[in-house]
Amino acid sequence: MDVEGLPHGNQALLALSTTTALEIGGFQRNLVLFMSLHIRQRTSGYKPWLFIYCIFALCWITVLLYAGGFTTSIKAGMAFLDWPLSDGSINPEGWMTETDKLAEHSHRLLGMKIGLLSIGLFLWTWLRESRAWVRTLARVLLWLVILQGVLGGARVRFDQLNIMTDHNLLAQTFAVIHACGAMLVLGLLVAITLACSRRWIEATPRRVAVQSASVKNWGIAATVTIFLQILTGAIMRHADAGLAIVHFPLSSPDSLLPAYWNFGVGIHFIHRVGAIVVTVVLLIFLGKVWGSPRARQALGYGALMVTVALGLQIFLGALTIWTVKNPYAATLHHLVGAFLLASTWGLTFLAHHRGEAEAATERVQAPH
Repeated sequence: MDVEGLPHGNQALLALSTTTALEIGGFQRNLVLFMSLHIRQRTSGYKPWLFIYCIFALCWITVLLYAGGFTTSIKAGMAFLDWPLSDGSINPEGWMTETDKLAEHSHRLLGMKIGLLSIGLFLWTWLRESRAWVRTLARVLLWLVILQGVLGGARVRFDQLNIMTDHNLLAQTFAVIHACGAMLVLGLLVAITLACSRRWIEATPRRVAVQSASVKNWGIAATVTIFLQILTGAIMRHADAGLAIVHFPLSSPDSLLPAYWNFGVGIHFIHRVGAIVVTVVLLIFLGKVWGSPRARQALGYGALMVTVALGLQIFLGALTIWTVKNPYAATLHHLVGAFLLASTWGLTFLAHHRGEAEAATERVQAPH
């Protein structure tokens, strides 16, 4: 190309473009070199700062769950009719002074922060973690958080206020899936945090007390049962059926059964029956833990926390009815339910731990 024949402005533009391209190329080479060097430094050892990062993410998602639960409790999910912006802005007018806008916009901002934390966790594990299954969990977590954001947006975009329909079934479906997806994000983050802990990493097969199949199976059963209970609770909340039955513990003034039936009463009653099922299954699981010396030594403190959380959750469920669905009582009921799921799943996850050395040996010996 005859560069000298070009106008001076074009020559300058070409020179700038060439320089920029070279700089970008150099940046890409440096980035690839940086990543390759760090990937070579992947280890399976305990990384205290990574563990602290996971703990911070768990604390943050706890705040996010409270914000999401409170937004639902005060029916502020449609405080803004648009998404991903709020009233066309990332800093909408009046959101610091109006309760419904404060709740919804805070929920969105906290969700965005979880997205950033998930990206950081994915990159950290990808660069420094040699255990492929931990890297896979971090990758799945990132995709699930992205999906959560899309579901939250779909709940807004397909609300009847936006699509002008007589019913809101589609938006409620997205809202329920969004609520349950939050529990999956929480569970994945709990698993990654435990896998990055010193206790997990430095445990060898000789130091790990292998738990019985009974403890493991009842832990899985309890986790699944709690998740299904959260699902029915999400359906009930988003169907505005939290007070479909206004008596507790009875369903009507003189009977355990409701005086009449409709969808709201039915899903509310199912949620109450589910609470009984969760209590029974969870007590059996806790009994298995306390009844086994090995399980009691390894999981005893966690089992004690689950026991306290179960009693608190039953009380908060009753308090929600007695206070005519006070938003703080309802939100705490939602939050403690999430803690109950996370802690039960954490105990179950720990019960399946066999020691890093044994697991690594099996991966090496596994046929490809």
